[in-house]
Amino acid sequence: MGIIIKSPEEIDIMRQAGSIVAIVLEKLKRSVEPGINTQELNKIAKEEAKKNNAIPSFKGYRGFPASICVSVNEQIVHGIPSKRTLKEGDIVSIDFGVIYNGFQGDAAKTLAVGKISQNAQKLMRVTQESLMAGIAKAKDGVHLGDVSSAIQRHVETNGFSVVREYVGHGIGRDMHEDPQIPNFGAEGRGPILRKGMTLAIEPMVNAGGWQTKLTDSGWTVITADGSLSAHFEHTIAVTDGKAEILTLTKA
Repeated sequence: MGIIIKSPEEIDIMRQAGSIVAIVLEKLKRSVEPGINTQELNKIAKEEAKKNNAIPSFKGYRGFPASICVSVNEQIVHGIPSKRTLKEGDIVSIDFGVIYNGFQGDAAKTLAVGKISQNAQKLMRVTQESLMAGIAKAKDGVHLGDVSSAIQRHVETNGFSVVREYVGHGIGRDMHEDPQIPNFGAEGRGPILRKGMTLAIEPMVNAGGWQTKLTDSGWTVITADGSLSAHFEHTIAVTDGKAEILTLTKA
């Protein structure tokens, strides 16, 4: 496919798509509480996207059956909404994307269901911090490995592990574009980032080992050792200086 540099006009459309993603995720955050089931969260996301004149990206993508990926506790990514009811102490990762005027936005966050354990709190905090550490490295002229290394270093320094098999990605007119963005790697390695590249950076972090297992659903990925997992993601645009996060609500 090759790495695609976006024009300022294209990035502006992606900024609008990203804002819609952020609005929907904020609505979902306010809806997450003990007793709600994940199918209800999917319905909320679908309705909110429609209100904002956007199309959920995931529904039908490579056959995925829902508008959100919703992954609970040991589930890492690609959880399928169901009648499963969230319980006090759970953590739930919600990944959501939209298509708006032909361009994509994609983001994820992990949320607490009521009061959660200190270890779960730390896992969520460190995962979100690792995302921001990676974004801080993303600018014109640096190697992609600088981003990956920053994420891995922060995660492992805090005693957690980075998932290897699933990675971030370029994004634009298509949900998955080049380059792939591992959450582990070495500084000074990989493609050079250039102004106008748009990337979905998304650390997936396990409380135990990094190994994963695909469930019988053919979609949902879980930790091999049953430990908790957290997932945070933003779509960004590479600039001359600090990267712009596109999946934020407008001020």
